[in-house]
Amino acid sequence: MSALSVSLEERAMTQDLALQLMATTLGVGLLISAPLLGLSMLVGLLVSVVQVVTQIQEMSLTFVPKLVVVVAVMVAFGPWMLGKLLAYASSLIASIPQYV
Repeated sequence: MSALSVSLEERAMTQDLALQLMATTLGVGLLISAPLLGLSMLVGLLVSVVQVVTQIQEMSLTFVPKLVVVVAVMVAFGPWMLGKLLAYASSLIASIPQYV
């Protein structure tokens, strides 16, 4: 083997590295979506409890509060979510030369 082929093999993307990148990507996605999913599930649970107690089975009663909470969470946590996403994307794009 020549020195050129050895250096290219050392720098090549491996399965372990690809799995690590996938795990990191999924972790960042979960972290970014956690406030949105968590609060909308909490509101859904509270509305369900209210519906059971009052025996009101109106479909819009579950949809409207969740929609309001999702919009409020996006306004409140949007800059943080965008910052996390941009930081991860920047680090991923900056590390591309290592994998080529």
